[in-house]
Amino acid sequence: MSEQLSSTAVPSGSFLDRYFSIQQRGSTVRQEVIAGLTTFLAMVYSVIVVPNMLGQAGFDPGAVFIATCLIASFGSLLMGLWANLPMAIGCAISLTAFTAFSLVLGQGMSIPVTLGAIFLMGVTFTLVSVTGIRQWVLANLPKGIAHGTGIGIGLFLLLIATNSVQLIVANSAGLPVKLGDINSLPVIATILGLAATIGLERRGVPGGILLVIIALSVFGLVFDPSVKYQGLFALPNLTSEHSLIGQLDIMGAFNPVVLPIVLALVMTAIFDATGTIRAVAGQANLLDKDDNIVGGGKALTSDSVSSMVAGLVGGAPAAVYIESAAGTAAGGKTGLTATIVGVLFLLMMFLAPLSYLVPAYATAPALMYVGLLMLSNVAKLDFDDKVDAMAGLTCAVFIILSCNIVTGIMLGFVTLVVGRICSGEWRKLKVGVLAITLGLVVFYMGGWAI
Repeated sequence: MSEQLSSTAVPSGSFLDRYFSIQQRGSTVRQEVIAGLTTFLAMVYSVIVVPNMLGQAGFDPGAVFIATCLIASFGSLLMGLWANLPMAIGCAISLTAFTAFSLVLGQGMSIPVTLGAIFLMGVTFTLVSVTGIRQWVLANLPKGIAHGTGIGIGLFLLLIATNSVQLIVANSAGLPVKLGDINSLPVIATILGLAATIGLERRGVPGGILLVIIALSVFGLVFDPSVKYQGLFALPNLTSEHSLIGQLDIMGAFNPVVLPIVLALVMTAIFDATGTIRAVAGQANLLDKDDNIVGGGKALTSDSVSSMVAGLVGGAPAAVYIESAAGTAAGGKTGLTATIVGVLFLLMMFLAPLSYLVPAYATAPALMYVGLLMLSNVAKLDFDDKVDAMAGLTCAVFIILSCNIVTGIMLGFVTLVVGRICSGEWRKLKVGVLAITLGLVVFYMGGWAI
């Protein structure tokens, strides 16, 4: 095993090793490359989903495609080259939906003012990050809720992946969801893909997750009529009349009607993105002895700055992608993983047709596998401290039931505080925990939650 590791490890003292601390974190260049490819393939669907969502609100889909690639490239490169963490950044799907269907279609905001609001959100979010407020939130995140967030995100990943292939679908009566068509090709391919992923990972096959994604993509191209080769190259047009680069209206975003929306976006991002970063870092074993994220300050700033860029280039607010956990599960431990993702998204602007060769059922098994891995956070809960453990489980369960990370975190904090008081353990409550709980309750009771 040691001989195999040394054959794939970057030479000691080389530039890559020094810059990314590859050997220090127990990784190899090959491992990082595989992790980067895995993360990219797990989140490349965003270049189709984001333009489609914003296109329904009147954005030019071609311009949004370019913006989506630029945001993912910039954010991931910043995270990789500066923060040195294996986390990829892209347009947040939840906030993309909010931008399209609530801001533009629901409230009738113009596209320039919407982009101005996203930029203003990014500026505010960055100030919150660099001044240490987000780090303070992380420091006051009880261990039970921190682990519960990881469990909940794992469950959320399972729901997202199974719904993307219609294995689990909405139910018109009774319970909210039900089993989809078990005989459909995407469902069968997904189930077999998950089983194959588990088997390959158990055997320790290098790049097992990536191999399954590639195999199912090839299978789809050969046997699935809906997967068609649509070409290889497509030159992006950055100067067309439909381009959204630099089209934001910042002054319009200072309208008293728009400012509460900006604050809602910031509040949501603080807990949603922060919770995701904490969960992915935990899954990648990138927490120090005090349970703090290695390079956490830079990580928090990287995704907030990316939202500023989103407003400038014409996309949706950015955040660390949950799918980054697919890369960390494949062995990614350094910023080289995120750097590879950033470079691939830059190339994606020229290889747009290739994105259609990766069907949902090719990446769903990877996300499901990662979701299952993240459920292992249950073992980290301290059931000797029942209030803390149950608050964590409350957080996890309501992340999946509400399909909202912030909602789960809010209910976890409320459960912890009320539970401590009722159990007579109120002395264990920190002032910071009480302040966060109060802020979240006011945020929700005031109707500002997204």
